[in-house]
Amino acid sequence: MKINEEPFYKEIGKEVAIFDASYEQKLPVLLKGPTGTGKSRFVEYMAWKLGKELITVACHEETSSTDLIGRFILKGTEAVWQDGPLTQAVKKGAIIYLDEVAEARPDIVVAIHSLTDYRRTLFLDKLGEEIKAENGFMLVASFNPGYQKGFKELKPSTRQRFVAMSFEYPRQEIEIEIIKQETGIDQNTAKALVKIAEKIRNLGELGLTETVSTRLLVDAAKMIKTEVGKRLAVEVAIVQPLTDDEEILNTLKNLTQLMI
Repeated sequence: MKINEEPFYKEIGKEVAIFDASYEQKLPVLLKGPTGTGKSRFVEYMAWKLGKELITVACHEETSSTDLIGRFILKGTEAVWQDGPLTQAVKKGAIIYLDEVAEARPDIVVAIHSLTDYRRTLFLDKLGEEIKAENGFMLVASFNPGYQKGFKELKPSTRQRFVAMSFEYPRQEIEIEIIKQETGIDQNTAKALVKIAEKIRNLGELGLTETVSTRLLVDAAKMIKTEVGKRLAVEVAIVQPLTDDEEILNTLKNLTQLMI
């Protein structure tokens, strides 16, 4: 996919310069951080900035190396090879983004190893071929190191093949600006939503698997702009997606209703 219009992205640190340098030096990049902190939007922005085609793969527990590399498919009575997204990116010199790579099967890590070092080569075992990556090819992956800790982790030997950047929730003023830019909501409402997020993020005793992401705040702001009302918008766009535990839900409902 070629991104023709500039995606809105608010730089928080030196991530743009680091990505630019990694691209120039043909180094793979790993983005670490919680869900909804802008990792995917950042990759889209950088693909637009560099004028590169972007191929995104949303990894899950069933994603295998075959899904990435390719497979034989039947066309009539003939078996025809079909390139997977990784093979396409290698041949085109595109950016490939493996979103939540730790969720995928372990054989994916094996498949990408030869692309993350000086070889920049993809091995197609089923064809008995190897493909040298075209100039401009870049491998970008993301994962959430805090999610189900101990179960969905990347091995140190894999992490050390990447230039790595950590993404966290933006500072208050930046998060407010993001919400306003994305939704057109007013300053006071955006500020109230950010304060709700900060309060919930600091409630570690609730034991939430995931906390309030910037994405949820944007969703809440969009709902507020409709006719459902602020409190209901916050409940359905922020509180309900966080948990199914009735006690925690009631705690969050009571808390947010006092703040909006």
